[in-house]
Amino acid sequence: MPTAPGAAPWLVAEARFPTAAAGRYLGQLCTHFGHRIPAVREGDRGSLEFPDGLCTLEADAEALRLRLSAADATALARLQEVVGSHLLRFAFREAATALDWQRQDPAP
Repeated sequence: MPTAPGAAPWLVAEARFPTAAAGRYLGQLCTHFGHRIPAVREGDRGSLEFPDGLCTLEADAEALRLRLSAADATALARLQEVVGSHLLRFAFREAATALDWQRQDPAP
């Protein structure tokens, strides 16, 4: 998501969800959210376009990587909760109880 000239840079948070079923969870997230928002899956990558931010997904043999971008901290926290809770619900057979989101603060 590019920023407009003079606009504050987007806030970013990333998480890695270790699993051998990353492709399946990527597909479930894209299909589920695709009923309400623009969602695209292309092979081992996907994106979810929320009204207040973007989630990009990347699956490999060991993990699902999630990257959230939002204009402000409130929106970023909301996306972390929404995307994280859905992933954990889909992955109920996994031992995880939470995602470890890491903030990537924009450069000054």
